[in-house]
Amino acid sequence: MQGSCVSVLCVCICVSVLLRSAISQSHIRTSTYTECTDGYHWDPQTEHCKDINECETIPDACKGEMKCFNHYGGYLCLPRSASVIPAPEPSITPTEPFNPCPQGYEQDGDSCVDVDECERQEHDCQPSQQCINTLGAFDCQCPRGYNKVGTECIDIDECRYRYCQHRCVNVPGSFSCQCEPGFQLGGNNRSCVDVNECEMGAPCSQRCFNTYGTFMCRCDQGYELAPDGFTCNDIDECRSSSYHCQYQCVNEPGRFSCVCPEGYQLVGIRMCQDINECETGDHQCTDGQTCVNIHGGYQCVNTNRCQDPYVHVSDNRCVCPHSQPACRDLPYSVVHRYMAITSERSVPSDIFLIQATSFLTGSLNTFRIRSGDDNRDFYIRQNNNYSAMLVLARAVSGPREYTLDLEMLSGHPLVSQRSSSILRLSIFVGPYAF
Repeated sequence: MQGSCVSVLCVCICVSVLLRSAISQSHIRTSTYTECTDGYHWDPQTEHCKDINECETIPDACKGEMKCFNHYGGYLCLPRSASVIPAPEPSITPTEPFNPCPQGYEQDGDSCVDVDECERQEHDCQPSQQCINTLGAFDCQCPRGYNKVGTECIDIDECRYRYCQHRCVNVPGSFSCQCEPGFQLGGNNRSCVDVNECEMGAPCSQRCFNTYGTFMCRCDQGYELAPDGFTCNDIDECRSSSYHCQYQCVNEPGRFSCVCPEGYQLVGIRMCQDINECETGDHQCTDGQTCVNIHGGYQCVNTNRCQDPYVHVSDNRCVCPHSQPACRDLPYSVVHRYMAITSERSVPSDIFLIQATSFLTGSLNTFRIRSGDDNRDFYIRQNNNYSAMLVLARAVSGPREYTLDLEMLSGHPLVSQRSSSILRLSIFVGPYAF
């Protein structure tokens, strides 16, 4: 009876030993078991299976740019830039008392209950790992941003997966996205959206145009962009060209204006036109005078300009009858005419047409400048028997006034005496070329 009890006890002990041997070799100590699984060798001193460091025993265990990392039962070949959190060496615990329950369980009366290795700190998780208790065991989980390779936690290089639209910066366990200048991170912290610098106080002095990733400054008409790309400077149009205004250019901020001299008015934006004071009534001529418009002003001339022995017969016409002895050597008639020309007129220039109003049939007429042209600034070009053209021969500058006596001489084969008529032309040369 006693022998059978010993036999049963031996069976129980053997079963317990076999179960624990299947679960973990490192926690078994027997006097006869000396074989270890691959990656381990038997340490007779401690009588345990000890991990083999292949990185030291195998020459060139990892090729190329890979680095060898030893771990329990084997080794890893990882990039040299990999971040590895080394696992602590497993502690060798002394032989525990006999436990009839499977590994990870303990006896509680007549039953086996799970051991919470995490709560008891009976785990080999690294400090950066989280211990998760499971039935009969535990699990070591790596922090977010790391992958678990064996017992090691290796940083995940998220930048390899192109999570960021512009620039990616990898950090241990995470990453961050950065944007190029002119952009900012979107709501998902990965995409980059354009920054509207014009709405954020861009330093443009006048106009701002937002573009993709940047902005441009532009100026209003009449301004130009300074070398700094932001400031707008006024353009002095009057200095840049002398053709903007016919008379005088006045620069103003962002624009220019043209002004005309006294007696002229602005037509459009640059041209000057003479004001006809005689038509507008803006003159001071009396009832006995006639208003004659000239460039830049007017002249008041007497309506009756006839001098003795001439008599006034009609507007601007004086006659000296041949019945009077004083008129025998004088032209029969004098007609007063007025005209205005501009300074620096191109020459030669036809300026006044002389035309006979009455003459005898068969008479021969000639035209000449009788007086008033001392500098020979004019000449007569006869067109036919009854008309001639007064021509400006040289460019003249004003203000200046000429009084020319243009004479028509008439002769007839049946009449021995030649007759003469005078056209007294007053020419007013304006002060400007317009």
